[in-house]
Amino acid sequence: MIEGWSHELILAATILSWIIIGSGIAQTTVYLLQLVIAAFALSQRPPVARSALLWHRYGDVAPPIALIVPAYNEELNVVDSVHSMLALEYPNFEVIVVNDGSKDQTLQKLVEAFQLVKFQRPYEESLPHADIRGLYSSPITKRLLVVDKVNGGKADAQNAGINVCRAPIFCVIDGDSILEPDALMRAAQPFIDDPERTVAVGGTIRIANGSRIESGRVKEVHLPTRLLPLFQVVEYLRAFLMARLAWSRINTLMLVSGAFGVFRRAEVVAVGGFTKGSMGEDLDLIIKLHRHLIDAGRKYRIQFIPEPVCWTEAPESLSVLARQRSRWQRGALEAFFRYRTMCFNPRYGRVGFLGFGHMFVVDVVGPIAEVLGYILMPTFWLLGILSPEYLLAFTALVFTYGVCISVCSLILEEAELQRFPRARDLAILTVTAVVENFGYRQINNFWRVKGYWQYLRADQSWGEMTRTGLSGTKK
Repeated sequence: MIEGWSHELILAATILSWIIIGSGIAQTTVYLLQLVIAAFALSQRPPVARSALLWHRYGDVAPPIALIVPAYNEELNVVDSVHSMLALEYPNFEVIVVNDGSKDQTLQKLVEAFQLVKFQRPYEESLPHADIRGLYSSPITKRLLVVDKVNGGKADAQNAGINVCRAPIFCVIDGDSILEPDALMRAAQPFIDDPERTVAVGGTIRIANGSRIESGRVKEVHLPTRLLPLFQVVEYLRAFLMARLAWSRINTLMLVSGAFGVFRRAEVVAVGGFTKGSMGEDLDLIIKLHRHLIDAGRKYRIQFIPEPVCWTEAPESLSVLARQRSRWQRGALEAFFRYRTMCFNPRYGRVGFLGFGHMFVVDVVGPIAEVLGYILMPTFWLLGILSPEYLLAFTALVFTYGVCISVCSLILEEAELQRFPRARDLAILTVTAVVENFGYRQINNFWRVKGYWQYLRADQSWGEMTRTGLSGTKK
């Protein structure tokens, strides 16, 4: 026994240390499982079809799609984003921009760029939302409809767009995002191939910072020149290529990103649309769809496919990124506890055990356990309660698994998708995948714990997401 410390205190410290290490092992197991399943899924997929071939195969049978673009204070990017959407390679679509009571010049920019005029169009009030102040059409293109409404939040704006749209399938996309020309056709493919079962499809989100963008198109792909967006490139590789591809493979996908997702309108209306006031409206909707379809005994698919690409602007300041990550954490906790009766419930099968089990380990337990580990493990060692071997084991676990997962995700991406053709880019990303584990990841966990605290305090503030704009610049 260590002098000055009771047996009970040493025992408690040892148990707590092993709980922290056990949480780390659980997260490691989840991430390694994701990596293996994602690698298998990519190895089994057919060759990626060229855009022209896709059009030849599906152009005549592609269903009508409405692109719903909620926009709040997006004056810097919204015009370029709309231009990119209007130029999409898809036979039958409409772009519905929902101005959610922006305080900046978002609506004015759209009016000037597309010569918008007010008009009347009947629509169903299938979902609740804040009042619509006016509908605008453009004499330049019949594909564009702008909805101006009272501010109600992102979910509220999306519900307004769903009410106004007439297509059986809709795509939600952020107002600061840019789609690749064939993204919509690729995302619609599962709805065409398996129309009875497919209810939602997600695609890849990529960081546009550093790339050259002109007229709403990514002309040259480059890595960000600033460190913070560069870290996020590696994060997005893990999140979209590895995690979502893996969960999609076993039909347990719990999140289709609100930045770019395609949905069957009837099913979304059946579950009440997006939950107003939710911090994670995209996660919330997918869980509602799972619950509704399982309760109904339906066979269904919620898929992620890596080929459709949506470009978005990543935060470049610590303050903006901190607000974003805290909000994401609040959204995850909010959804988990709102639908907690599904967790480990045999009625919900893989979704209940694997999907909610993943959320429990990574989102509920993970941030608290990791931050406690950062603080308590060195403290116990300094006080003589914890042996150096335990401390070294914990430290090795934290950093070795983080580096391994990040580098393996990058290798998988290059082996299968080859989206970074320049050797210099790959070298930079490899170094970034290693370096991000020494400081950046730890800061992220502190932000997530802050989100935990905000959730417990019922803090519903969104926080200002300052944009610097994507058009024509490298960042």
